Amino acid sequence: MLEQQQIETLVRQYIADYSDYELITCRVSQNNEVCVEVDSYKGVDLDFCASLNRFLQEELDKTGENYELEVGSVSITDPFKTKMQYNKHVGHDVEVLTRDGKKVHGQLVNVEDDYFEVDTEIMVAQEGKKKKQKMMQTLRLGYDEVKYCRYDLKV
Repeated sequence: MLEQQQIETLVRQYIADYSDYELITCRVSQNNEVCVEVDSYKGVDLDFCASLNRFLQEELDKTGENYELEVGSVSITDPFKTKMQYNKHVGHDVEVLTRDGKKVHGQLVNVEDDYFEVDTEIMVAQEGKKKKQKMMQTLRLGYDEVKYCRYDLKV
């Protein structure tokens, strides 16, 4: 059976020459179904995925194991998994689901080691007025406080 660590090492070895690429996900099933997802600040093109796929095939063929290999980029609707993905989306609209079940929509404005910040509109009651007024609020969210944060497609 192929080892996930072995595949991750091969991918990191390959992308070391491409400073803007990062391994996001590597999964190996019990049936040797290998799935590798990469991302970069510039996006991931098909030629890069094909080249990485060929490299991995050459290396994995040496093991003598039967396997199924899938190499691709992360989906635009996938939650962010690495700090690079958060940084890549600064200035874009995001959807956040907190651990307590609250959904937040807003613009990702800052990314730090322990937290990220989202500017979002809130409705605030104004003294002496019946209607609530929209106000911008910057929410600071620790990575451990959220179930996911992803690009907001606004569909």
